[in-house]
Amino acid sequence: MTTGLGAGLALIIAIGAQNAFVLRQGIRGEHVGLVVLVCMLSDVVLIAAGIVGIGAVITAVPAVVVAVRLAGAAFLIGYAALAAKRAVHPGARVTGVQVSGVQGSGLQQGALGRKAALVTALTLTWLNPHVYLDTVLLLGTVANQQGELRWWFGAGAIVGSVIWFSALGYGAKFLRPIFAKPGAWRVLDGLIAAVMLFLGIKMALGT
Repeated sequence: MTTGLGAGLALIIAIGAQNAFVLRQGIRGEHVGLVVLVCMLSDVVLIAAGIVGIGAVITAVPAVVVAVRLAGAAFLIGYAALAAKRAVHPGARVTGVQVSGVQGSGLQQGALGRKAALVTALTLTWLNPHVYLDTVLLLGTVANQQGELRWWFGAGAIVGSVIWFSALGYGAKFLRPIFAKPGAWRVLDGLIAAVMLFLGIKMALGT
């Protein structure tokens, strides 16, 4: 189980589209529980799928990975454009709304509704081909090398996912004082746009 925990954390803790989105929602305090839950449950499904052998199906049908890669690249580049737009032209403030005791701050700009947050979290997770290559294929392969202990390995990887996304989503609140100013959000959105664009282009090129 400890081996699975380490392997799971090693694959999850990286600067990526999904983590950037969870961080942003955590700082804003918007639908954090929903976003974190989506990421964790998705990992449970993907890890279990890898252990039962769906990774072999993906390997046998490369077209599946290609299709997911291109769709994911298009979404990431589109998301990068939206983040860049927020950075250049911050959205109007939502008057009369108080977020974590900070009223009229940058925390109120570019708010996402529950449905939009749900769709974005699902898309950033399931349209990421690296999820299938890393979580399903790699973790699935390593897990099956453990023999009868493969499900304990999987349990460890799931625990790693729960720890990481919980820490990222709920721990981000400690950064809120920094992001109480709209200027800080412009910087963050600019960085997110750059990361998303880089990942999108890299994904489209298959590198």
